[in-house]
Amino acid sequence: MNDVEREVVILNSAWEMINGMVNWAMFVKHDITEPTNMMFETSAHRQLFIILLADFLSEVQAFKGKEIPLGLTAPPRNARPSDLTFLFHLRQGIANPILGKDTSALAKVVEEFSTWLEGEFVAKGVNLSSIDLIVDIEVSRLRYLKMCGDIAKHNLARLATNVKHLQRLLARAGHEVSEQNAYIAVEGFFDWFHDDIFIYHSSQIAEFLNNIRWAIFDYLGPEFSRSHHFTGEISGLALYNYRIPDAIEQPIAHAMYWDLMNRCRVGPWVHRFVVSDSFKSLY
Repeated sequence: MNDVEREVVILNSAWEMINGMVNWAMFVKHDITEPTNMMFETSAHRQLFIILLADFLSEVQAFKGKEIPLGLTAPPRNARPSDLTFLFHLRQGIANPILGKDTSALAKVVEEFSTWLEGEFVAKGVNLSSIDLIVDIEVSRLRYLKMCGDIAKHNLARLATNVKHLQRLLARAGHEVSEQNAYIAVEGFFDWFHDDIFIYHSSQIAEFLNNIRWAIFDYLGPEFSRSHHFTGEISGLALYNYRIPDAIEQPIAHAMYWDLMNRCRVGPWVHRFVVSDSFKSLY
């Protein structure tokens, strides 16, 4: 992949992942711009959202010693926590923009979300009744979201890493627990953080993701205007095409450029909105 192909892959992949999370099938539809909040359609949608979010917040890794797919680069060894998410690739894609010129708005919203994710809070009185423990847990938003996503996705046999994370969180709070007890406490941790704190955070997370999607749309506006053109008409239906940059040669980048321009043609699925401060002041 050359630089422009990599930029296409990153922007299209980010937009596609956000489309899977922030849409009017996942959330109850409304037309309010501000102040507002977002409510999941069902508890099943809530669980699907956290699973998809955990994927977005996971590191793109090479498989069995092979290169990282699609020409993506690995984060540095001293990476900040949000660099171990897809946000790192968004940063890389807009560091030296090719498809457009002004990435300031996109860089701003990516940094805002990154800073928020890396922030820590204290959840007071977390009741892990299965191991007779009530504890104040200090945790970063990124860590608890990834833990909840993994717990929602996997069974206990595949949660060893998250059990270790829970042990460390509890040890940090002054409570050493065995691995067995940490396994027993996983369900209580999930109930407390997913069914309470995540529900509170979900509106703000949706706003962050939607802002990233709109910023990508705005950034690509000039490229869409340059590329899109009509080629004729059949039975009253207008035909169109795109002037694909010459540097885009790889088949997957070629296909993703079409997808990206078609997303620009339709526009983001959810209007711009601002969540009420009452959903941003806790945790």
